[in-house]
Amino acid sequence: MALPKKKTSRSRRNMRRSHDRVAVPNVIYCECGEPILPHRACAACGNYKGRQVTESADV
Repeated sequence: MALPKKKTSRSRRNMRRSHDRVAVPNVIYCECGEPILPHRACAACGNYKGRQVTESADV
Protein backbone atom coordinates (compact mmCIF):
# COMPACT_ATOMS: atom_id res chain seq x y z
CA MET A 1 0.00 0.00 0.00
CA ALA A 2 1.33 3.43 -0.90
CA LEU A 3 2.26 5.77 1.96
CA PRO A 4 2.87 9.53 1.84
CA LYS A 5 6.49 10.62 2.22
CA LYS A 6 5.61 13.84 4.05
CA LYS A 7 2.79 15.09 6.24
CA THR A 8 0.15 17.10 4.39
CA SER A 9 -0.11 20.56 5.89
CA ARG A 10 -3.39 21.96 7.21
CA SER A 11 -3.40 24.59 4.48
CA ARG A 12 -2.98 22.10 1.63
CA ARG A 13 -5.53 19.71 3.15
CA ASN A 14 -8.11 22.49 3.55
CA MET A 15 -7.50 23.81 0.03
CA ARG A 16 -8.27 20.34 -1.31
CA ARG A 17 -11.48 20.24 0.73
CA SER A 18 -12.63 23.72 -0.32
CA HIS A 19 -15.07 22.35 -2.94
CA ASP A 20 -16.59 19.64 -0.72
CA ARG A 21 -19.16 21.90 0.93
CA VAL A 22 -22.91 21.36 0.70
CA ALA A 23 -24.56 23.58 -1.91
CA VAL A 24 -27.10 26.13 -0.70
CA PRO A 25 -30.54 25.35 -2.17
CA ASN A 26 -31.93 27.92 -4.59
CA VAL A 27 -35.13 29.37 -3.13
CA ILE A 28 -37.67 31.41 -5.07
CA TYR A 29 -40.93 32.96 -3.90
CA CYS A 30 -44.37 32.03 -5.18
CA GLU A 31 -47.00 34.62 -6.09
CA CYS A 32 -48.60 33.95 -2.70
CA GLY A 33 -45.30 34.77 -0.94
CA GLU A 34 -44.30 31.25 0.11
CA PRO A 35 -40.66 30.18 -0.44
CA ILE A 36 -40.48 27.18 -2.81
CA LEU A 37 -37.84 25.27 -4.75
CA PRO A 38 -37.68 26.03 -8.48
CA HIS A 39 -39.64 23.87 -10.96
CA ARG A 40 -42.08 22.66 -8.31
CA ALA A 41 -45.69 23.49 -7.57
CA CYS A 42 -46.33 25.60 -4.49
CA ALA A 43 -47.52 23.52 -1.55
CA ALA A 44 -49.50 26.41 -0.09
CA CYS A 45 -51.55 27.58 -3.08
CA GLY A 46 -50.96 24.89 -5.74
CA ASN A 47 -49.76 27.26 -8.49
CA TYR A 48 -47.01 26.48 -10.98
CA LYS A 49 -45.94 29.01 -13.64
CA GLY A 50 -49.06 31.07 -12.99
CA ARG A 51 -51.49 28.14 -13.40
CA GLN A 52 -53.46 26.22 -10.79
CA VAL A 53 -52.14 22.65 -11.00
CA THR A 54 -53.10 21.14 -7.63
CA GLU A 55 -55.84 21.68 -5.10
CA SER A 56 -54.82 24.15 -2.41
CA ALA A 57 -54.50 22.86 1.14
CA ASP A 58 -56.84 25.47 2.65
CA VAL A 59 -59.99 24.52 0.66
